Amino acid sequence: MTQENRRSLRRRCAACAFALAASSVFLVQSAAAQEFPSKPVTLVVPFPPGSGPDFIARIISEKVSPKLGQPILVESRPGVGGLAGANVVARAVPDGHTLLVAPNTVAISSHVLPKGSGGGVDVLKDLVPVIKAASPPLVLATNPQLGVKTPAELIAAAKRNPGLAYASAGNGSPQHFAGELFKKATGVDMLHVPYKGQAPSVTETLAGQVKVLFVALSGVMGHIRSGKLVPLAVAEKQRTPIMPELPTLAEFGIKGVEVDAWLGVLAPAGTPTAIIARWNQEINAVLKMPDVRARLNGLGIDTRGGTPEEFGATMREDHERYGRIAKEFGITAG
Repeated sequence: MTQENRRSLRRRCAACAFALAASSVFLVQSAAAQEFPSKPVTLVVPFPPGSGPDFIARIISEKVSPKLGQPILVESRPGVGGLAGANVVARAVPDGHTLLVAPNTVAISSHVLPKGSGGGVDVLKDLVPVIKAASPPLVLATNPQLGVKTPAELIAAAKRNPGLAYASAGNGSPQHFAGELFKKATGVDMLHVPYKGQAPSVTETLAGQVKVLFVALSGVMGHIRSGKLVPLAVAEKQRTPIMPELPTLAEFGIKGVEVDAWLGVLAPAGTPTAIIARWNQEINAVLKMPDVRARLNGLGIDTRGGTPEEFGATMREDHERYGRIAKEFGITAG
């Protein structure tokens, strides 16, 4: 056998080995997809019960469980800006029986927390997108005592009172990002007052300890309706159908203050595409149910939906954007 023939034989053998390996992976994934679901499912929520992700997880559990013929358990694993729960799911068997229901905080945390936090999970590599389920619009609101009803009036008040405080759910939170972007866009000097979570930030604003608040609409719907808080605008690209009369900040000429918060479902990397597609189909169907829309809208949460690919693109864009913003403003969770 000539040297050229031996090289040709080696190439053919290598090609056969690659094809065999690829075929084996396909067969394993196909078998796993056909067996799904074969046991109870766990939805891991990386925040406490009562949070936006928890609401979404419980609705999915209630509506999808009968279709799968298996119980769907909701497990709260809070900590490390959502990365503790993300790490649990990333290490789970990628068979569709363990999913993460999380907010866009997981796309931010790695930029504001110390390297290696949450077990060193890399959300873009260790998890795969299933669906962007919902969006809790972020709003700019004030205590009525401040006496402002528009962003322009707030800017004027901040210029009269340099260092006017604004509250957020904590250092490195989406609300913190929105506040710093607002300061940059308007040129005002405002003092960031971080709280340990959204609830205490709302409580302190209601009490008048601070008078300006960036907050998820889901956390203040009742207070806005009762007049205890004054909504000025939404920090999103578009108006929310939940409160369509409330303009975006961009409509007032304040550009770039767009957080576009989301609540999404993710699976461990390596989960068969057929199982991802099944989950996407089931959750999309749930989000179209009139009673689900009504329940979530009543809580101040918009329903979304779409494909895994669309959600994946959103995650990548957010991860890159928040990384740039964190670096520009020196935002950390410390």
